[in-house]
This record gives sequence, structure tokens and C-alpha cells, in this order.
Amino acid sequence: MSTSSRGWIKPVIAAVAVAAIGVGAYATVSKREVAPQLTFLSIKGDKITPESLQGKVVMVNFWATDCATCIKEMPDMVATYNKFKPQGLEFVAVAMRHDRPDYVINYTETRQLPFKVALDVDGSAAKAYGNVSMTPTTFVIGKDGKILKRYLGEPDFPALHKLLDASLKG
Repeated sequence: MSTSSRGWIKPVIAAVAVAAIGVGAYATVSKREVAPQLTFLSIKGDKITPESLQGKVVMVNFWATDCATCIKEMPDMVATYNKFKPQGLEFVAVAMRHDRPDYVINYTETRQLPFKVALDVDGSAAKAYGNVSMTPTTFVIGKDGKILKRYLGEPDFPALHKLLDASLKG
């Protein structure tokens, strides 16, 4: 085969490689992780089951009373919940294993947190969500039970609100 008749090979290989990268990128973006199927125990003793959250948009926020960023973001979390609750948003604030239950209960009651607050007394919830160790860490879970977004630290609230608005309508 002459070199002139093989000139088409490199452009075809390059086009195939670009197409494969594009398909791989699409598959990565479209394949979202399913949220762990956990039952949380609220500070009031209620069980928050996967069945009770099924088909809903849910925010799971890992926090602690000794976390300055958690305390700073909490009023915005309350405002976000209050804004989107009428459209069906569920919210579970999960206090980390190291947080004293009496501190969590006191904080929840004195701030009148309007959403469900759970204790992760044995660390199993944090472990199930990918070994969460940094607080705050917030997960937004779609109606299909898949994780839409994970925020490490305080979320960008305008962007979070756009995501929630779109997810709740979808």
C-alpha cells in the first residue's frame, strides 16, 4: 500500500478517538450514583425510611454543632427548605457521630429547625454516603433516588435553588 493511499488512516483514527471520548464523557455525566438506602432515626425518635423519601427530591445535610460553617449556613438551609417545601422538598439534617445528642437537641429546639434532624450515633450514615468526614456536606437527591449534587462546604445557594427548582418540577 502506498503512503498516499494510507493518508486517510490518521484522520479516521482521530475521529474515532474523539467520538469515543465524547461517548465516555456522556456516560460519565449521565451515570449518577444511587443514594444509600438508609433509615435515619430522628431526634424525636421517628424513623425516616427510604420508602418515606421515595419519589421525592431530598437534601441530606451532614453537619455538627461545633462546625462554624454549618452554623453559618443553617439559616440559609432553613430558608431553602421553607422556600421549596411547598413543592415537595424533603430535608434531613444528619448530626455527625462526634456531636453530643444533647447539643443537637438544644440547637434544633432553640433555632426551631423546621426539617427533620437525625443523629448518626454510630457513623453508619456518614460511611454509607462515602465516608463523609467534612462538615458541612450536603447531598441533593433526585426523585429517581440518584444523587444530583454533592456540596462540600457551604453551597452556592442561588445555584442550589436553580437545581432544586428544576428537580422539583421534573
